[in-house]
Amino acid sequence: MAERTRVRVAVEARRIGYVPNETARRLRSGRSGAVGVVVPAEPGRFDPFFLGMLAEVGPRLGKAGLGLVMMSGRPGREEMQAYRHLVEGHRVEGVLIARTRVIDPRVAYLLERGVPFVAHGRTETRRAYAHLDLDGEAAFRLATERLIGFGHRRIGLISAAPGYMFARHRAAGWRRTLEETGLPRGPMLAGEPDEENGELLMRRLLADKAPPTAVLCATDRMAVGAITAVAAAGRKAGRDVSLIGYDNLPIASYTDPPLTTIDQPLAAMAARLVEMLTALISGANPAQFAEVWAPRLVARASDGPVAAGGVRGQGFAVREAPETLGRIA
Repeated sequence: MAERTRVRVAVEARRIGYVPNETARRLRSGRSGAVGVVVPAEPGRFDPFFLGMLAEVGPRLGKAGLGLVMMSGRPGREEMQAYRHLVEGHRVEGVLIARTRVIDPRVAYLLERGVPFVAHGRTETRRAYAHLDLDGEAAFRLATERLIGFGHRRIGLISAAPGYMFARHRAAGWRRTLEETGLPRGPMLAGEPDEENGELLMRRLLADKAPPTAVLCATDRMAVGAITAVAAAGRKAGRDVSLIGYDNLPIASYTDPPLTTIDQPLAAMAARLVEMLTALISGANPAQFAEVWAPRLVARASDGPVAAGGVRGQGFAVREAPETLGRIA
């Protein structure tokens, strides 16, 4: 098209209020203009941490000229079908992975396909891939040292299922801190990281002949359940049993008592994840994007000095564990 003709067309388009059809543009260019996220979840049960993350990611992608396509699926075959739907159907230009696993088939698949992606978390793979994570080991070092400073000598852990990489990191921080300070390792129980399992596992810890006086919880959701179990036992978190969570979800400020926790700065992490992903879509080398951020502990009222005489596990029955307990994700 000649320049004079191009100018005349542009003037006329402005006059009549013409807006280009973005779908048609993308079809011509072969680009989707979208980023995909597959949230590993049971039907109707979404993790509030990732809903918060997506709420921060979405508008930032929009400013970068990208849309957000979200799907969900149970971990395993259903989840991988969703990834294949997005990637092999050319529906997305990049992918954001949520909640990484020690051995993660999603990472392996996207590396094999050569799709730009960034992971929130790490895996055991030795191949270079873009990721952003909070230092979970350092975080639970901080938390364990805090409890030791309060005089606790029997500190337990309610961990997420061992297939999650974050569970491994957080457990390592708790375990190594106790070892380095010469304290015996307290009891550890693991399950899917939700409120139900937090409550059940805390009940089991309290029923022990020598229950811990303090417990670290792998997520705030598990800590919310643990607070419920402590109250059901006629005890008070922060007074009779100290509890510390991880994530700093909005609910952490409104539990009774408010929850001491490790902050995951959602807004800042979302902004950086989008920066990484847009750079990768533009052709950047993923090897240059491997970041682990330092943790920050948010002190509230759910932990404190060890109670005189410790805690007693009496007054309730322990329920059977659901199938999720101990399941590898």
